[in-house]
Amino acid sequence: MKMHTINFTINGRKESLKVSSNLTLLHMIRENLALTGTKNGCEAGECGACTVLLNGEPVNSCMVLAVECDRAEIMTVEGLTENGELARLQESFKNLNAVQCGFCTPGMLITAYELLQRNPHPTPSEIKEALVGNLCRCTGYERIIQAVEQASGE
Repeated sequence: MKMHTINFTINGRKESLKVSSNLTLLHMIRENLALTGTKNGCEAGECGACTVLLNGEPVNSCMVLAVECDRAEIMTVEGLTENGELARLQESFKNLNAVQCGFCTPGMLITAYELLQRNPHPTPSEIKEALVGNLCRCTGYERIIQAVEQASGE
């Protein structure tokens, strides 16, 4: 398998890795960088559990090859926390008990974070539309939507 050296920034930290041609961004994040907040759900781009920001856009990391990330800016759920403090969005999820099993939560948080960066005061329907690619089997979504609303200050 051909190996490639890629340089990128992840959660504000510069990295350089040698990766194989077929390594996905998901597996690079979890296995090579030991950032296990990003979850391996379906590996088919359907569930959103592996959502990360790639150059500011939410992507299913299971569908992106690591070699495509050369010179990229990547943000995982670990990047939301600063100095050990939860971000406002994470606090809202915690306070409103918007987590049940928690498997989908990292992808939900990253997707909601991007939405709030783009639209600081989204309506409930805009929140629902943004989260359409993130599946949750436990919560019924209502508390998740409320948590995003709370984090927006609305």
